[in-house]
Amino acid sequence: MKVLFATSEAVPLVKTGGLADVSGALPAALRRENVDIRLLIPGYPAVKAWLGTEMRHLADVTLPPFPHARLLGGSLPSGVPVIVIDCPPLFDRPGGLYASAEGTDWPDNDLRFGLLSGTAALLAHRSSPLSWRPDILHCNDWQTGLAPIYLRAMRGEGAPTVFTIHNLAYQGIFLPGTIPRVGLPWELFRPDALEYYGNVSYLKAGCQFATRLTTVSSTYAREIQSEPLGFGLQGLLSWRSRDLVGILNGIDTDAWNPQTDTAIPARYGIDTLPRKDRNRDALRQALGLDDIPGVPVAGVVSRLTHQKGLDLLAACAEGLLHLPLQIAVLGSGDLPLERAFQALAANHPGQIGVRVGFDEAFSRLVEAGADFFLMPSRFEPSGLNQMYSQRYGTPVVARSTGGLADSVIDLTPESLVTGHATGFLFEEATPEALSGAVSRAVAAFRNRRVWRRLQRNGMGCDFSWDASAREYGNVYRSVAGRG
Repeated sequence: MKVLFATSEAVPLVKTGGLADVSGALPAALRRENVDIRLLIPGYPAVKAWLGTEMRHLADVTLPPFPHARLLGGSLPSGVPVIVIDCPPLFDRPGGLYASAEGTDWPDNDLRFGLLSGTAALLAHRSSPLSWRPDILHCNDWQTGLAPIYLRAMRGEGAPTVFTIHNLAYQGIFLPGTIPRVGLPWELFRPDALEYYGNVSYLKAGCQFATRLTTVSSTYAREIQSEPLGFGLQGLLSWRSRDLVGILNGIDTDAWNPQTDTAIPARYGIDTLPRKDRNRDALRQALGLDDIPGVPVAGVVSRLTHQKGLDLLAACAEGLLHLPLQIAVLGSGDLPLERAFQALAANHPGQIGVRVGFDEAFSRLVEAGADFFLMPSRFEPSGLNQMYSQRYGTPVVARSTGGLADSVIDLTPESLVTGHATGFLFEEATPEALSGAVSRAVAAFRNRRVWRRLQRNGMGCDFSWDASAREYGNVYRSVAGRG
C-alpha cells in the first residue's frame, strides 16, 4: 500500500500544534506496518534548514495560477521519505507558519495552502511528475482541504482520498474571491461545495469531497455531527456519517516512559510505583507547596483557555483546597485566566503553585509528580496529556468529551472489578461537576489498594501509535480502488 500523507506541519521539522505531532508519529508507525508512506509538506525555512543539504531535486511543478515550485526530497529520522514543496514566494518568509510574527494571518494563506492541496492532488494523479504514485492520498485539516476537489477536477486515474479532521474549530475560511485565485470555477460557490455562510471553507471542501473522513476519536466523530461542536458543518457530517470514522491518536511511548525519562528525579515503573512519591516531593519543592503527608497534588499542564475548561477550575479551586488538596498548574493562554491562577497562588501559598508559560521538562515533572491530573475541557478532539498521565501512573479527572471519553475509564464498582478503571469522568461543564469528580478522586486516593489498582490499570493501557496505525491501515484498505 502506497500512501501520500499531506500536511502543513510535522515534527521534528516544524510545529505549531498537535497536527505536527500526529504528522511526525503516524507515518512512522504506518511504515512499521509495511505501508510505503511519504510525507508532503511546504518548504518553510525551518523545514529546509532541518533537512539541509541532503535534499535532492525531484521534479518541477507548474500549477497555474500558483507560482512555479520545485519538489525536493529528504527523509525524517524515522526513515519516512519527505517531499518538500519549495516555493519561496509563498513559503520562504519570517514569522509563523500561518501568521506573521505580530500574529496577523498571512493574507495569501488561501494561495499558500491552495498550492499544498494542488500539489498533493497532482502527485496522486496519473499526470504526476514522479514515478512513485500513491494508492491513497491522506489529507489533514483545512490546509489540505482543496486536494480532493482538485483531484476530481483532474479527472481519471486519481487515488481515493482520506481526509482527517484534527479540530473542526479551525476551518480555513476565506472570502468568495478565493475561488478564482486558486484556479477553481465559480460554480463551486454553492452550499453543496465550497460555500460556507457566504464565504469559502477549505475544511468543508475536504469534508464534502474526500472519499473517506476520519477524526481523532470515536466520541468526537459523534459530537461533530450535531451542535455545538459541529461548528456549522454538522449537517454535512451527519449526512456523511457512514464515511466518517474516529481513530484515537497515540503517543510516543518511548519518549513518554517513566522508567527512562531523564527529566524526572525518580524513574519508576508499574512494579516500582512507590518511587513515584519522590517526584511529588520535587514538584512540591519547585512550586513552594507545603509537604503535608496524605494530601494529594492535582496537576494541570494546559493552555489556559475556555476550550480547556480551566475557568471551571479557577472558579472552584478555593473550595477544592478544603478536601484537602494541593494544585500545581503549568500553562499559558488567555491573560485573564493567567492572572486568575496567579492570584489564586498568591492568596494560597503552599497550597496552589502556578508557572505561567511552558517548559517541557517541568511538564514531565507535573505528569510524574502529581497524584492525579485535571482535564476539564469543554471539547477535546483527541487529547494527549490524559495518555501521558496514565502512562505515568497518574489517574485523570476529565470531562467526558472527545478523546477524553475514549481514553479514560471512569471508576465505578464494575470497572474496578474488571480492571478497566483508570480515572474519573464528569458530564456537565460546570465548576460543581468538576468539584464532584475531584472529590471522588480524593476519596479514592485515601484507599491505597484502590489507588494502586487505578495507577496500574492506566500504565497497562496501549496508547502507542502502532495501535492507531493498524486502524488507519484498515481504512486505507477499505477505500483502495475507490478513486
